[in-house]
Amino acid sequence: MRLTIVAATGGIGRELLRQALAAGHDVTAVARSPEKITESVRSVHADLAHPDVDALTEAVKGSDAILSGLGARTTGEAGVAWRGTAALVEAARRGGVRRLIVVSAAPIGTVPSPERPDPPRYDPGDGFFMRHLGAPFTRRAFREHYADLARMEDVVRASGLDWTISRPPKLTDRPLRGRYRTAVDRNVRGGFSISRADVAHQMLACLDQPETVGHTIGVAQ
Repeated sequence: MRLTIVAATGGIGRELLRQALAAGHDVTAVARSPEKITESVRSVHADLAHPDVDALTEAVKGSDAILSGLGARTTGEAGVAWRGTAALVEAARRGGVRRLIVVSAAPIGTVPSPERPDPPRYDPGDGFFMRHLGAPFTRRAFREHYADLARMEDVVRASGLDWTISRPPKLTDRPLRGRYRTAVDRNVRGGFSISRADVAHQMLACLDQPETVGHTIGVAQ
């Protein structure tokens, strides 16, 4: 399968790239610093904070799917997820690519956004601890990051593409296990963390799961 992996030098992007190549996919890697990519792949420079839609269109053209690990790494980068994804959606439309898989975060279902100003107070998959302690704390601690991801999800849902949004909780750098739990349109009950490697594994697995199109997928250990 021909894949375009966006933010290919980020934590999840690196894992997407490594695992996609190991699985035999033909990959184009999009990154702000493509010189950091050591694998033998076609690499494309793109600053998603100031996206060039024409360059992105050339990068995605001919792909069967786009997988994005895009997200702000610092508070100063907040906004890169929704702006970059909006440019990516336009590039997908121009390039004739239908499938889009992006990563978000577990608390986003309860974060207000322009298109969802009054989201549910609780995620249906969260237990008592997450509803009353975990989720409220993380929403306060990562307010700007989560507002960016919530707006990104608005962009994805309105894209008209065959999209899937992966929503993991706390990310770790543990090695790939390939064993985790998923839940459709809700968080995983009792799921507090997952490795970046396993999130990438789950996103790649969605390529062969048409039932995930148009849904958020909670994923956790």
